[in-house]
Amino acid sequence: MKIVISPAKSLDFETELPTSTYSQPAFLEESVKLNTILQKKKPKVLSKLMGISEKLATLNWERNQQFSVPFTNSNARPAVYAFNGDVYQGLDAYSISENNLDQLQDTLRILSGLYGVLKPLDLMQPYRLEMGTKMKIGRKKNLYEFWKKQITKHLNEELENDEVFVNLASNEYFGAVDEKQLKVPVITPIFKDWKNGKLKVISFFAKKARGSMARYILDTNAQNLKDLQGFNVDDYGYSEEHTVKTNQPVFIR
Repeated sequence: MKIVISPAKSLDFETELPTSTYSQPAFLEESVKLNTILQKKKPKVLSKLMGISEKLATLNWERNQQFSVPFTNSNARPAVYAFNGDVYQGLDAYSISENNLDQLQDTLRILSGLYGVLKPLDLMQPYRLEMGTKMKIGRKKNLYEFWKKQITKHLNEELENDEVFVNLASNEYFGAVDEKQLKVPVITPIFKDWKNGKLKVISFFAKKARGSMARYILDTNAQNLKDLQGFNVDDYGYSEEHTVKTNQPVFIR
């Protein structure tokens, strides 16, 4: 089984790492190209481009200037321990035993605006570049045009012909995958909460649930749709009644 998740805006480069194991990103050459473009953009331009405060823009301008290769364990950090958002709270990678890191490395993929696709232990340096950022790269009008073919080809090379592919990424990031060109079907779980008598996707809870499901898949060695339907973390449960499409199972609480 392969799982894709989104990155996070919030980063953690301080917490002590539970392992010294790391790997190198597949698309580091492309990342260097993108960062070269970002390095030329002043904080005010970054602020407008990314819709962020001047303080955040200055921080990320500094990150862009400090970006350097090669990546080592002294200037970069494994991605799964670097991202620190809601999805990663649900995943709780720090509590995954070192004995299970090979399974984590084989199963999970992180989509990224700067790095394309990251394995959990791929080194990365701090950055901010959301996939939806409207930035031109040569003749490519945005990051979707820049990444889509490369990411899709890379995923297809990794996927076995009968492997289950679970999309736990946001729409913004999964938009960088050409789903029609993938050689296996995609399962996209949906997480909904009751609010004011109606079922709704509440972003904060859904993000954490995606991370929790990724962890559930790893912990239970889930292999198929039926296994996924057994997900019951944080009071979520599979609802056949609310599932309209088989490949979009709905979990409610």
